[in-house]
Amino acid sequence: MNENLKNILAVNFGGIGDEIFFLPALISLKKEFPDSKITLALEPRSKSVKDLTDIIDGLFLIDVKGKKKYLELLKLIFLARKGNFGKKFDMVISSGGNKLIALLLFMTGIKERYGYDSGYLSRKLLTKAVPLNKNQYACKMYHDLVSAVTNFKTELPEINVQPQEKIPNSVLIHPGVSRLSVQKGMIKTITPEIWAETVNKLLEKGKKVILAGGPDDAECIEKILKLINPSDLFENYYGKTKSLKDLAVLIAKAEKFLCSDSAPLHVAVAVKTRTFVIFGPTDDKKLIPQSEIVTPVKANDKCPIKPCLWAHRQTTCESLDCLKISADDIVEKICLL
Repeated sequence: MNENLKNILAVNFGGIGDEIFFLPALISLKKEFPDSKITLALEPRSKSVKDLTDIIDGLFLIDVKGKKKYLELLKLIFLARKGNFGKKFDMVISSGGNKLIALLLFMTGIKERYGYDSGYLSRKLLTKAVPLNKNQYACKMYHDLVSAVTNFKTELPEINVQPQEKIPNSVLIHPGVSRLSVQKGMIKTITPEIWAETVNKLLEKGKKVILAGGPDDAECIEKILKLINPSDLFENYYGKTKSLKDLAVLIAKAEKFLCSDSAPLHVAVAVKTRTFVIFGPTDDKKLIPQSEIVTPVKANDKCPIKPCLWAHRQTTCESLDCLKISADDIVEKICLL
C-alpha cells in the first residue's frame, strides 16, 4: 500500500443508482486512505449522490450522454491532468467495460490507473486490469476495482441519514422509474392501475399508505391518484420530497417500502428499511443484495430468457409477461413478510 496516495479520481458514468452502487468502493478507499480527497467524475443527472455522503469531496460533471460526448471526454482528460484541490491526482479508478477506457485513463497522465480487464490494451496501459464479473451484486462488481489497493470490504452502500422513528404500520410506495428508461423503451414496472389497486388493498388491510415520487413520475402519480379510494390512512407525499436526501429520510421513516427497480431501491438498502421491489425484465440477483432486508416481487411467467434486459435485449418485449404481477400477490408478500 502507498500511504502517500492522497488525491484520488474515480470515474463512474450512469444513473443515480449506479453511483449508489459505487459508494462501497469509495468508502473502502476512504478507509484505506483516511486523509485522501476523492473526486468523482459522473454524469450531471447523477450529481445528487453527493448530497447523500461525505465520502465524495469533489465532482467533475461529464455529460457523456449529450451530443458533445467526445468534447466532454476531452474535458475529463484536461481536468484529470490538472488535478483538484491544488494537487495532481495520484490514482484514478474507472468502471466500465469499454476497451477505450484504458486509453482514456492513460491520457490523464495519472501514475496509478485501475479499471476492468477489457483485453490487451487494458493490461498494457493500466496499473491493474481487474477481471470484470457481471454475475454478482453490482456493489461487489464495482468494489472489485479497489481490491488491489485495499483489504477493506464494504458490502453495502452507506449514506448520511440517521436512524429515524418509524411511522407505525406504514407502507411507503414509490412507483416510478427514470424518464431515461422509459424513453429508451425499458419498461421495468407495473401499470398505474395495478399500483392503485395495490394501494387500495393495503388500505383495506389497515395499512398507513404513503405515496411518493420524483419529477419524472408526474404522469404515473396522476393516474394512480385518480384510482385511489378516499381514506384517512392514505397520504399523498408526491412533491414534498425536494431532494434525494429528503426521500432517503422518508424511506428511513417507513416500516416497509414498495418500489420499482430504480434508484430509491438502493437508497432503501442503504438506510436498511424493509423493502419489496417489483422486478420484471431485469436481474434481481445483480441489483439487490442477498439479504432479508430486500424481497423481489416477480411474476411466475416462466419466460425462457428472463431476465432479458441488457443480457439479451436493449429494450423490453411487447408482451411484458414478466410484469403481469397482481396486486393480490404484492399485498400478500408485504403483509406476510
